[in-house]
Amino acid sequence: MTSKVICIVLGGGQGSRLYPLTATRSKPAVPIAGKYRLVDIPISNCLHSGITRIYVLTQFNSASLNKHIKNTYHFSSFSEAFVDILAAEQTPTSGGWFQGTADAVRQSLHHLAVHEFDYVLILSGDQLYQMDFEDMIDQHIKNEADISIATIPVHVNDVPGFGILQTDHESMVTAFVEKPKSGFDKLVSEVSPEMEAQGRIYLASMGIYIFNRKLLYELLQGNESTDFGKEIIPQSIDEHKVLSYQYEGYWTDIGTISSFFDANLELTDDIPQFNLFDKNYIFTRARMLPPSKVSGTHMEKAIIADGCIINASHVIRSVVGIRTRIGFDTTIENCYIMGSDNYQTLEQIQECQDKDQPIMGIGDRCNIKNAIIDKNTYIGNDVSINVDGTLPDGDYPTHTVKDGIVVVKKRAVIPNGTVI
Repeated sequence: MTSKVICIVLGGGQGSRLYPLTATRSKPAVPIAGKYRLVDIPISNCLHSGITRIYVLTQFNSASLNKHIKNTYHFSSFSEAFVDILAAEQTPTSGGWFQGTADAVRQSLHHLAVHEFDYVLILSGDQLYQMDFEDMIDQHIKNEADISIATIPVHVNDVPGFGILQTDHESMVTAFVEKPKSGFDKLVSEVSPEMEAQGRIYLASMGIYIFNRKLLYELLQGNESTDFGKEIIPQSIDEHKVLSYQYEGYWTDIGTISSFFDANLELTDDIPQFNLFDKNYIFTRARMLPPSKVSGTHMEKAIIADGCIINASHVIRSVVGIRTRIGFDTTIENCYIMGSDNYQTLEQIQECQDKDQPIMGIGDRCNIKNAIIDKNTYIGNDVSINVDGTLPDGDYPTHTVKDGIVVVKKRAVIPNGTVI
């Protein structure tokens, strides 16, 4: 049935909670796990589920995302498969920016009209999970649903952060409350015995929807609602069959610096909840990089991407991204280093050394803990970052501190001997 499905991946808004990682890029373009982009996750889930017609809707800071999509997803000329960008545009019927998730899809409907499809799968571009959409589509068809919503059981402590649905014994949604602050007892739903044993008895919307084509057009063209979660879904429950598709695997919404940081470092666990080594691997841009070279480094729970040159003394519970260079006697602990987009030439390195300036990467005798190092940074020798105690939140020219995590900004230059 996946041949009857077309997918829309929502590029998201400004992503202010992920600043400074979103200062020059959209949320779906943020690098994750050292070599991927967040948008690779929903696209890979689609491709593994047999869904090969995908539109990515973009608006804010979309240049790097557009470039990544263009350079990554290529299909045979004899195939109908595609991953295309749909940027916010001015037309005779719409002259403004996307005002929300529903408005973004509404303004893009005329692009979908040229294709044959019965169902529209709508995804977020900034979530980390592995899901078989084919099974969700089968359940949607089997239950003759008009709309299906992927839901995940959550604990009562998590309820205020989600849109919470209540279902009947046939998994049909009977109520929807956006981020409720009280009255939780009335919103308990039927879940599996495993989830009930964990106290996860509330169903949270994952922001993953299936709409029947005809109904989607009717809902979006018939009113001015701008958001699916706050308006379209609650308005549809009484008039249409809305199915809850329960998902019990790993899923996290990359909404804040701390959630992004934790999601990356959890990948270094012995058996991580999100399995990079699964047969349903993540598709991303193919790079012709050399293998990584490591000299005299003690590594413990570390993920090292391609093309790195590492001479550090210790790398502990850290993710090291592509083309990262780390100097001698340096200690890296609880860090996500995104890497670099290019290498410096030997001549450029020598020029920097002659001027006593940092070279791209991390220098010698550095000590860095609990930090995210964005791409193309220049961290000098004898630099200490976030070593002594928890730093107060703040934004500075070269870095930002959020929830005790230091985020060194893209292309920042940290001089020799700096202490942060």
